[in-house]
Amino acid sequence: MTWWSNDDDEDDEPQYDESSVRIRPNPKGNKPRTKIRPEYANAVPGRILTVDRGRFSVLVDEDTPEERSITASRARELGKTAIVTGDRVGLVGDTSGAEGSLSRVVRITPRSTLLRRSADDTDAVERVIVANADQMLIVVAAANPEPRARLIDRYLVAAFDAGITPILFITKTDLADPAEFLSEFDCLDLTIVTGRRDDLPLDHLTSLLMGHTTVTVGHSGVGKSTLVNALVPGTDRAIGRVNDVTGRGRHTSSSTLGLRVHDGEGRSGWIIDTPGVRSFGLGHVDPANVLKSFARMAIPSTVPPPDGIPLSEAHDWEILDRVKAGELGESGKARIESLQKLVTTLG
Repeated sequence: MTWWSNDDDEDDEPQYDESSVRIRPNPKGNKPRTKIRPEYANAVPGRILTVDRGRFSVLVDEDTPEERSITASRARELGKTAIVTGDRVGLVGDTSGAEGSLSRVVRITPRSTLLRRSADDTDAVERVIVANADQMLIVVAAANPEPRARLIDRYLVAAFDAGITPILFITKTDLADPAEFLSEFDCLDLTIVTGRRDDLPLDHLTSLLMGHTTVTVGHSGVGKSTLVNALVPGTDRAIGRVNDVTGRGRHTSSSTLGLRVHDGEGRSGWIIDTPGVRSFGLGHVDPANVLKSFARMAIPSTVPPPDGIPLSEAHDWEILDRVKAGELGESGKARIESLQKLVTTLG
């Protein structure tokens, strides 16, 4: 009660309920928008195989008799979130795979890894390449085109940053002996495979791929598509040639494609073929991670570490001092100098 009211006023006060409220009709005649999104509890799980102009090829019911590839589009609620080859997603709509059918990607499962690159080292805008890969097959030619150690260093840094295990594959060893070039990487605990144009080590490579999702990277013209066609017969990825004048390969594969590889024992793995590139920007990489990642991949020295501290647990300045002091030999010095230059451009 206040000074402008009395007990009689309370008795005379009109009573209202919700039915008395007048609601202005929506002039557009549609339902009001809400921020509450459906949970899609019954979304069908799938694996993104490739992306083409807003359409996604998705494998569903993987490893079952009903396994099939379907076509899907992006649901509006995902906004501009990147969907890339290797992503595990949830789908709704028509997932039958019938001709002309289209489903929607409504959810992206949290990724275990994410391989990225930028246009150049000064560009912080990342370009997502592949999701959920745990191995990177770096394909390099012994000649035609000439191998570039600095480009390999960039691939290694990208792999280190993403938490992906790198494997180095040298092709065209019938054209040149890669021993001297490979000696530059002696300091790293790196799996290295070599092969001739007429004798690819398919059995060895297949064994490395089993149980893993492996992304291929490499300069145009080094033989990535040739390798993929050999590992997965019937793939028919376009194969280009190297320009005799410039020594550069021609871009042939224009899309990223996930393919399943089988061995003779009923096992399988996935290989993701990516378009060839001549540069690999690292503008998205945290420079603080570069030397630590290098130290973790370094072959342990036979010399007892100072104070019993392994290289992988050293501070950045200790890593530099110990490598320059010869802990990883001449190849270690070359690699640390290359990584220092990368860190300088990234900083």
